[in-house]
Formats: sequence, structure tokens, C-alpha cells
Amino acid sequence: MNNTTPGSNVAKNLLILHFTVFVWGFTGILGALITVQAMHLVWYRVIIATASLFIYFISSNINFRLNKRSLLTLIFTGAIVGGHWILFFAAIKLSTVSVTLVCLSSLTLFTAVLEPLVGNKRISKLEILAGILIIAGIFIIFKFESQYTKGIICGLASALLASIFSIINSYQVKKHEAPVVAFYELSGVCIWLSFYFLLTGGFNKSMLLSNADIFYLVVLGTVCTAVAYVAGVSVMRELSAFRVALITNLEPIYGIALAFLFLDDMQKLTAGFWLGAGILLTTIFLFPVAKKEAAKRRSRR
Repeated sequence: MNNTTPGSNVAKNLLILHFTVFVWGFTGILGALITVQAMHLVWYRVIIATASLFIYFISSNINFRLNKRSLLTLIFTGAIVGGHWILFFAAIKLSTVSVTLVCLSSLTLFTAVLEPLVGNKRISKLEILAGILIIAGIFIIFKFESQYTKGIICGLASALLASIFSIINSYQVKKHEAPVVAFYELSGVCIWLSFYFLLTGGFNKSMLLSNADIFYLVVLGTVCTAVAYVAGVSVMRELSAFRVALITNLEPIYGIALAFLFLDDMQKLTAGFWLGAGILLTTIFLFPVAKKEAAKRRSRR
């Protein structure tokens, strides 16, 4: 007999997601420490992650075969995932970890707009208000951190792609097991990047790694990618893409704290950045509270 209630499933998945987001907080630090270019960094990352998942499937005797349509869908989604990661690490190298992570939190805005459109649902006034405040926070960051304009643009584009593949995964995880979804999407990243490198001569000496790079990449590929990606996808069985996006926005808090500890990022940022970041992050934290209160008021009518 299964004694697990829907509420306990949600609570369990929320706990898993919070832990996953904490692990993702290390990603920006590792991206700053690894010396190779963003595209090569992502390529190494997915090679390690897909190899880890393949070993897991074989050792656990898990069937990970898919029909042709599902396989192609996940491989093509991998192109979006790869674009997200490339832009994310490019943003870090063009600005700072803190700036990149705050820009990534605009994921909430993009998901608030895109998820209702995909699901043919109405966008609520509360979501529109939250979106306006998030845009205001981003505008202030742009104004005071103009030297990081390219990094900010890359960070926002990375957030948009993250929103798109999160919504796709919220549907895919209902059809396939999370590790299988992760494996084929990460394989897609590897395939598309390898194809690009072959066409552009990307397999060159700039890919050479130091001993420190190898260590950081192994941690990034296994713990922060294979394990965390599977966990992040699996929770979407119980949680909406928008709720996942909201909790994912804790990543800037963890990442900024870690950047302060390991990279001394705070000295590179102005008061204007913290004003914009404060508006943006406060909106993100208060949004679920306001949404819950709004739902209670509607139920009383």
C-alpha cells in the first residue's frame, strides 16, 4: 500500500529542488575558475555528464531506449540547453558571477509570460506586475553596470533559453523518466557542439586543460550537471515550470554568497547594482506569497 500523499510528494520535490539549486550555485564559481572558452567548457561538461549517466544506466540495467520522435525532440531541445549554458558562461567571463546570476533570475519573467501562452492560459495581473518590477530591476542594473553590457545581454538571453527548455521539460518528464530526458538532452548538446566545432575548426589547442581545469570540470560535469540536472527535471512531475523557475531564482543568492567567499566579487559591483538586484530578488521572493493570498481571496468569493 502506498501511503504517500500528494502533499508529501510536493514537499519532497520542493526539498530536492532547493538542494539542486544550491548545487547549481557552485556552477558560476566553477565557470569563473575554469580557464577554457565558454563553448569548450560546455562541451567538456556535457561529455562528462552524459558519460556519467550512461554508466548509471548500464550499471543499474535501466532501459533508456526511446522512439524516434521522442529521441529527436530531446536532441533538438539539447540545442536550447547548450545555448543556455554557453551564454551563461560567456556572461560570467564578460561580467561577474553576481551580475550573471542576477540576470539569470529574469527566468521568472520569461516563464510567467511563456508558460501560459504554451498552455493556452490567461496571464494574471499579478504576473504582469511582477514582470514589470523585474524589468525595472534589470534596467537599473544596466544603467549602473554599463561596463558589463555584453555580459548582461548574454545573461538575459541565457535566462530566456532556460525558460524555454524548462517548459519543454515540464511536458517531457510526464512521458519519460527524468534521467532519460537528461541523458538525451545532454547528448544533444554534445552532438550540436561537436558538429559546430568540426565546421569551424573548434577542436584546437585552446581546448587544452590544466590539472585544475580537469578537477573543476569533473565536479561540474558529475555533481553540478548529471546529478543536479536529473533532480531538477524529475521534480517537474509534481511542480509547474513557473514554480520551478521561482525556486531556481534562489541560485543568485547562493551563487553571490559563494562568489563573495571564493572570488571577492563584491568589490567589483556598484551600489546601483545592489539596488536593481534588490528590487528584482525581492519581487521574486514576494511573488509566491502574493499569489497564494490572491488565490485565498478568490476561493472566499
